[in-house]
Amino acid sequence: MPVGGLVPRATENAADLVVRNAKIHTGDPSRPAAQAIAVRDGRVLAVGDDHDMAGHVGPATRVVDALGRRMVPGLNDSHLHVIRGGLNYVLELRWDGVPSLREGLSLLREQAARTPKGQWVRVVGGWSAEQFAERRLPTVAELNAAAPDTPVFVLHLYQSAVLNRAALRAAGFTRDTPEPRGGQIVRGRGGEPTGMLLAAPSALILYSTLAKAPVLDGEDKKASTRHFLRELNRFGLTSAIDAAGGFQNFPDNYATVVDLAKAGQLSLRIAYHLFPQTAGQEIADLTRWVETARPEDGDEWLRLNGAGENLTWAAADFENFAQPRPELASGYEAEFEKAVRLLMENGWGFRLHATYDETIRRDLAVFERLAAEGLFPSGNRWLFDHAETVTEDSLDRIAALGGALSVQNRLSFQGEAFARRYGIGAAAAAPPIRAMLERGLTVGAGTDATRVSTYNPWVALHWLVSGRTVGNVLVRPPCNRVDRRTALAMFTTAGAELTGEQDVKGVLRPGYLGDFAVLSEDCLTVPEPVIPHIESLLTVVGGRIVYAAGEYEGLDEELPPVTPAWSPVAHFGGYRSADTAHLGGVRQAELIGEAVGEAGEHLRWRVRRGLAPQGGDAYGDGFLDPCVSL
Repeated sequence: MPVGGLVPRATENAADLVVRNAKIHTGDPSRPAAQAIAVRDGRVLAVGDDHDMAGHVGPATRVVDALGRRMVPGLNDSHLHVIRGGLNYVLELRWDGVPSLREGLSLLREQAARTPKGQWVRVVGGWSAEQFAERRLPTVAELNAAAPDTPVFVLHLYQSAVLNRAALRAAGFTRDTPEPRGGQIVRGRGGEPTGMLLAAPSALILYSTLAKAPVLDGEDKKASTRHFLRELNRFGLTSAIDAAGGFQNFPDNYATVVDLAKAGQLSLRIAYHLFPQTAGQEIADLTRWVETARPEDGDEWLRLNGAGENLTWAAADFENFAQPRPELASGYEAEFEKAVRLLMENGWGFRLHATYDETIRRDLAVFERLAAEGLFPSGNRWLFDHAETVTEDSLDRIAALGGALSVQNRLSFQGEAFARRYGIGAAAAAPPIRAMLERGLTVGAGTDATRVSTYNPWVALHWLVSGRTVGNVLVRPPCNRVDRRTALAMFTTAGAELTGEQDVKGVLRPGYLGDFAVLSEDCLTVPEPVIPHIESLLTVVGGRIVYAAGEYEGLDEELPPVTPAWSPVAHFGGYRSADTAHLGGVRQAELIGEAVGEAGEHLRWRVRRGLAPQGGDAYGDGFLDPCVSL
């Protein structure tokens, strides 16, 4: 609550903002806990107890009472497609957090009735069939019934898309449409497309189809991006590293965030990457960029962080776990080595999309050849993204070459599919986060939103801590989970290290950026099932209140209304908040699961003594724990 009745004392050194009566997790080992914080000119002025702030309260100081709530440093998503997501946010119907397919179809039916002729209804990422009570995708027939005349496109992870008849017509799919490379158009009798598109294994067919939908104009792109950033602020995000991506051209698709930065209208700090879009001209694109810009060009709000997450298309693997691991072309290393050499010789860092250890080993062999010339390690920041199946040997090689990692909770949405293909033992260590941390590697955490995972970072934090998917299936064993403070560090200090900003953000310490969030629940103590439902009630970036809810509603900056008026976000909002009243029942179910785990321990005891047959290597609700050797 805003606080009145305090007598301003400061004539010098007065703060712009003071937040008091909080339980502050500072992330600073020298002072891990505090009660109050003062911010001036965008930086932390003081951290301490309530009485320490009296000398920083002047006539113009805004004082806010946290009412004893938990405060944390602002979260930093180390792999978020924030630029692309902002350009499309208001056009998309979100199924993030929707508990049943029945409810999802109801939202879709209502939105189809509101959508004008010529526009599409699109559901793009942030959900999985595993989260639904029905545990399945919508059928083409259900989409046709919900929207007989309005094109509907529903994307499911990197695996598939479901289109109704109207969308097939709008996208130009007919019986004569050829099969795309790396994808499949499912056909019925007579060769007519049914409405199902499959990534086999490339998601290009999915993204190229989505690209046929109408887009926003310039002013609406700005409004859409501002509302998306506000939505991210809603969950305590204050920074993000944009990983670029397919269909994100530089400089055209970056113009919106550049314009907002010039106008002082960003509410999230963005460090962005550049991704060559056209196969065959990657080296030409990278050469042009290194000749015109340098990483860290920009300021604390918008800055270039390097190249990637692809450098050359041939070196990128695909992460469709419903399909076998793709075999990359032989000989891609020659062009890939040219790209890496160009970047390292010009002081550019980079990030690399690499799902499988087979890809990582091939890339590392290139780096090791360049290391013989002194190009690794060289001080340039570089990292592997995803790394679900990276081995300990590869981690040792990454450490020796001065690399880092960024992991995402893709397996909280695709964990069951991964386990079905590679086995529950492999899923338990995908990715091997504890092994990464034990080697002293910087490991940032992120979401990879918005086309697979949700942009809600607390879903990712819950996955890191609990080992559970969005379908509440226990996949990750205790030996590959992290505690809550470590998870927070992966979302704060590690992200700052990946952009070279570890001396200015990620912790709450005098002189650092005044970025923090006051949370709806205490993330360090609430039962695990509550973690994904945490939101921020007060998000501050550089001393600016950029999001305010609950008792603080109205303290944030006013945004223009959502446009166009028929936007799904204008009607339904973004992420669907759950009613947490039922979570006591969830906790009861977890206790039953723990009891089953104790039964597993008993089974191991019997196996060791020859009282039960050896068998089963699965870990999950009721299976053997791979962390414990028999």
